[in-house]
Amino acid sequence: MSVVVKLNGVNKSAFKVREVCNLIRNKTAEEALRILRFNQKKEIAIMLTKLINSGLTIASDSEKVDLDNLKIGELLVDEGPTVKRIQPRAQGRAFRIRKRTSKIKLELKEG
Repeated sequence: MSVVVKLNGVNKSAFKVREVCNLIRNKTAEEALRILRFNQKKEIAIMLTKLINSGLTIASDSEKVDLDNLKIGELLVDEGPTVKRIQPRAQGRAFRIRKRTSKIKLELKEG
């Protein structure tokens, strides 16, 4: 049995989130939390930690899953909607700022 948890509208680009997700893919939940705790990208690590803890809580409520055997199965990071802003520049020009967002889908499965 598996538990799927999603997080939409993360205010970080998908490229930056994927760097951290690649570190914890196919690891046990306990080992993934340990890796995230000492990661350099703190803001993304905190988000993923909360997501994993949410999945563990859902799994513990169902009582059909052994929490010690849970592994990070599928971990997808997709691009979300991009918010476009304009910054004024010299001589009446405008500079476009793209604030990228991402969507995270995490699957915890027994293994």
